[in-house]
Amino acid sequence: MALSDSVTTCLSPPVHYVICKLGFEKEDIYDIKNILSENGEIQWQAVTKHVCYLESDQSVDYIKSIRSLGPVCESVNLYLKSLTKEQFVIQYALWFHWTNYAELFLEVFEVLQYSQTTEVALGLMKLTSCMERALGDVYLLTGKECPFLLRDLLASEELAVVFGQPVMNVLRVFIGSPYGLNLRNVLWHGFASPQEIPAKYCAMLLFLTAGLGQLLQTYLLKTQCILVHRPYMIFVSLEELVVFPGKYLSVIKILLCYLNHETLSLAEELVKLSSFVLKTMLPFWMAALTAFKQNRYADCVILLLPQLEAGLRLLFTTTNKCPNRLLTAEVKFLSEVSYDLMLAKHLDNEEVNQLPVVLEEPAMEFLWDFLNHQEGPRIRDRLSHGEINLESFPKEVANQIVAFAITLLCRFSDEDMFAFKEHVVIKPLMNCAHCYRSRFHPISRLKKQVLECIKSVHSWPELPTVPEEHIPMTKG
Repeated sequence: MALSDSVTTCLSPPVHYVICKLGFEKEDIYDIKNILSENGEIQWQAVTKHVCYLESDQSVDYIKSIRSLGPVCESVNLYLKSLTKEQFVIQYALWFHWTNYAELFLEVFEVLQYSQTTEVALGLMKLTSCMERALGDVYLLTGKECPFLLRDLLASEELAVVFGQPVMNVLRVFIGSPYGLNLRNVLWHGFASPQEIPAKYCAMLLFLTAGLGQLLQTYLLKTQCILVHRPYMIFVSLEELVVFPGKYLSVIKILLCYLNHETLSLAEELVKLSSFVLKTMLPFWMAALTAFKQNRYADCVILLLPQLEAGLRLLFTTTNKCPNRLLTAEVKFLSEVSYDLMLAKHLDNEEVNQLPVVLEEPAMEFLWDFLNHQEGPRIRDRLSHGEINLESFPKEVANQIVAFAITLLCRFSDEDMFAFKEHVVIKPLMNCAHCYRSRFHPISRLKKQVLECIKSVHSWPELPTVPEEHIPMTKG
């Protein structure tokens, strides 16, 4: 049996307990009227009182806080489910405008009505990235350079001035701190399966986002400040992101620029057979392919990138003979077995990383180009930090990620995949992936600049040339 079949969770026992059980230990029934005022505004003091602190240094006691906030989250979840969309829009839509993407939060509200685990997890990933971007805009009301990491942003004095430290501590219980629920990271790094994310935590963050909007409006009226939203990152030169040039161009116009129904149907079969896919994560893969079919390209890539990381982590731990590190979603390890380490030449113990040997250079260069190189699109970073407009996410980028994922599904399987690899719509993808060369490595960028300079010089017809007799005849 493949290891991908035997893995039932990628959360270590302590983290699994914190996310899946701790917030359910108190069975108290918390009255939603204790949180909401008569006009529907959130009474923050009724929420912040559930955050507990250590006696030693008055830092947040995350275990006690999660246990205490559990019934509050359940009460909020039931309350939101009791509202119609029209009621929710009338009551709360205004308080999401500060995020610059109010439509997303209405979408998450609708998802919560049905509690489909995969859609809730997707909604939570989008919600946290959008919230991070919006909080960064608020930070810049008084700060100069927004912190890159969410945990640093939530711990900043600049946000505490606007929202109050107790409010920021509530947020840190749910996102940003590796000692809390850390919902954003366990999802974006591909550790959590759909069924491991309680819907009530998504509901609570939706609710808290509206409450932040209320607090921010009060602050802006008091200070006469104007909240300015930073522009979204825009993909330029999309033709550079089309991976498969040359003799396969005509095929790629059909398959990659327009991945057709047959290709995607084959991909769905590959997902079920490939040992690259952790079976507990199968719903994410199927949802990603469905999203692509429905032209929801941002949703497709958001779902797929963490699963590529999870699959690569499985390969990494297998090839480097460290299976225990597959479950390292813990405080001291969470960011350790991520893309940066998996793509590095050496492990943290200085031994040679075997994953690049197994993946081979073309696949490694693709991953570095699309995820890590500073000149590249850095898709995962920019999506997870809310830097990209999800509504206009380019199809071209989703094409490349899906096509690359299909090649990994084919390559890594315990089944006889010959029929798939030789299929008329799959073989060109495999061939093109095998020929990939870096576009965004600094040396590759320099080569391109030199070629552009040569082309530019040749386009100057009036440029005088040096007579041949004036060229010194030197040896060497």
